[in-house]
Amino acid sequence: MEREFEDQKRVMNLSLRVAVLLLGTKVTAAALTGSSAIYSDAAESVVHLLAVGFAVWALRLSHKPADETHHFGHDKVSFLSAGFEGAMISAAALLILYEAVRQVVFGFEISNIAVGASLTGVAAAINLALGLMLVRVGKKRGSPLIRANGIHVLTDVWSSVAVLVALLLIVLTKWKWWDPIAASLAAFNILWTGFKLIRESLGGLLDEADPKVEKEIRDLLTRETVARGMTFHNLRHRHSGRTHWVEFHLLTDDDLTVGKAHDLATEIEAAVAAMLHPDGRVISHLEPRSVGHHDEAWEGR
Repeated sequence: MEREFEDQKRVMNLSLRVAVLLLGTKVTAAALTGSSAIYSDAAESVVHLLAVGFAVWALRLSHKPADETHHFGHDKVSFLSAGFEGAMISAAALLILYEAVRQVVFGFEISNIAVGASLTGVAAAINLALGLMLVRVGKKRGSPLIRANGIHVLTDVWSSVAVLVALLLIVLTKWKWWDPIAASLAAFNILWTGFKLIRESLGGLLDEADPKVEKEIRDLLTRETVARGMTFHNLRHRHSGRTHWVEFHLLTDDDLTVGKAHDLATEIEAAVAAMLHPDGRVISHLEPRSVGHHDEAWEGR
């Protein structure tokens, strides 16, 4: 677990350093060209830097062990961080739209297109490599925080691509209005990505179950209980960021001893935990078959 945390911390620190570097690059390009598309790209990078800083803090908090006031640990902050990142992306999109409209209303001039395009292209290539790495690590480690940061970086790539396309069209057609048009299109794409991140974050904070994972757990429980002459019900599970919590009730024969029933339950719990390795936490509740579902009423399910 410590090694996993160090790996995640390393990629997030790299993301933070790259965000600082690319922000400087894009601000320089915007100042040299006066392009609203490049300006919007730089504005998105400002928001991205704030979001990455929040994510780095959240990553450290998410790996803080359980304590007297947080019995289930702190890893749900990962969903909060993902939601914050989505909100920041959406705010950047609105800022980009504002700048595009402002230029349409008040007019603008563009210069040093070649230099601006070169700096933007370099920034896009670096962000593409970083974003793909972050998404891969986030999926591998089951971290919504790192995955959200990777998605944010990739939205930055799309905004940079829109900038490059706009600058190319301006050169080819001599029509400068491609600049605010490209900025607006990039803004709508970024806004959609931000809303999706917020939606996923709310799902995590509200313990939304993954149907695919639930089917896998049910199939495994069915095999394990049938092999031991038992049945199960009242399966519930949730993902708190990096830990997957599972609980269920096991029905046993009435004449089975407590010790034997406990041993069988432990074997089943171990099978589920192995499937969710390394972050599975499994709890089962034993019931004699004669009482069946009688004790479910108080759980409201």
